[in-house]
Amino acid sequence: MPRGYTFPMLTRRALIASLAAAPAAAQVDLGFSDNGLRPTTSAFPQKSEMILQRSTPPLLETPMSVFDAHDFTPNDRFFVRWHYPFPTRINPAQHRLRVTGHVGRALNLSLADLARLPRVAVAAVNQCAGNGRGLFSPRVPGAQWANGAMGNALWEGVRLKDVLALAGVKAGAVAVRCSGLDAPAGEGAPDYAKSLPVDHALTDDVMIAWAMNGEPLPMLNGFPLRLVVPGWYSTYWVKMLDQIEVLDRPDDGYWMAKAYLQPANPLADIAPGAPAGPRVPVTTMRPRAFVTNIATGARLPTRAFTPVQGVALGGDHGVARVELSADGGASWLPVQLGPDHGRFAFRRFRGALALPPGRHTIWARATNAAGVAQPAAQNWNPSGYNRAGVDAVRVEIA
Repeated sequence: MPRGYTFPMLTRRALIASLAAAPAAAQVDLGFSDNGLRPTTSAFPQKSEMILQRSTPPLLETPMSVFDAHDFTPNDRFFVRWHYPFPTRINPAQHRLRVTGHVGRALNLSLADLARLPRVAVAAVNQCAGNGRGLFSPRVPGAQWANGAMGNALWEGVRLKDVLALAGVKAGAVAVRCSGLDAPAGEGAPDYAKSLPVDHALTDDVMIAWAMNGEPLPMLNGFPLRLVVPGWYSTYWVKMLDQIEVLDRPDDGYWMAKAYLQPANPLADIAPGAPAGPRVPVTTMRPRAFVTNIATGARLPTRAFTPVQGVALGGDHGVARVELSADGGASWLPVQLGPDHGRFAFRRFRGALALPPGRHTIWARATNAAGVAQPAAQNWNPSGYNRAGVDAVRVEIA
């Protein structure tokens, strides 16, 4: 680990106390309210005020105002998503990362062992595949996220491929499966494990991170290690990473073969009620732009130009441009882009629209460096994955 790092020790007592302080109503998934009045909490360790989706296991959403203020999402405001309960006390000196399977030699690595490898850092957006699910129409089941199940951070650690090189990946390897310390509470439920194609696992982009934004990973964001897969949805960003298995066959486990599947078309789109048809795993993110300084339903004063700002992501490519429209997409105005922190990171934008008194709908769309642009229409699928279209921000100028 980098010199000067101190690792938090989150006790079981502290976590139980924080969960007890959360509203009782949050023990189940909460629907998204169009008026924005959703419960918030500051009761979780290492977290400031967050929108509370569920308390156990935690689902915490980042308010849009946080993205309006920061290029990099502060650790204490970074969204949280767990499928299963997880350990509440981890001694980093005793944590081990095992590498097994179709390799030349099995490994049992300490954090100190990992720190001897070349260190890397990458700025990347971590986004839940269901980000925006609460905005789908017709509604779909699952965590009712608005657009705050995402965050941008500077991740630090080592390349996955350098760890795999120590083990020696054998010829015929097909996939690299990763899992963590979280575990199902009931018998028979499948452990949470996700796989990358071996060719993708061996790229320079995929890494094992121990720090975000210059600090050790918060417990709720995967301390002490997590996988970072830039450009891909966070379902692959395994938290509390302790097991890597190289496979010589496709991964037919539940979380790859049955969960996190979407319609097999570029927009993950089918008509509501239509047969699901062929499905494929959720993988790469699509470009999206989010207005952060104006909430839908806002009443704004009349002025010559109404400032509009926000953040955009390009998915697996950098953000090339962002445009605004207030006439339903009949015309688009380019905006000014902020600093470029890398092709996987947020890109801030700022523009202005001449809006006379009355009701208006503001659109912001992103186009990435591969030429992929957000469509005007929203996609729909029964799992609420990969929301891709332009989000309307309705305002009244008075």
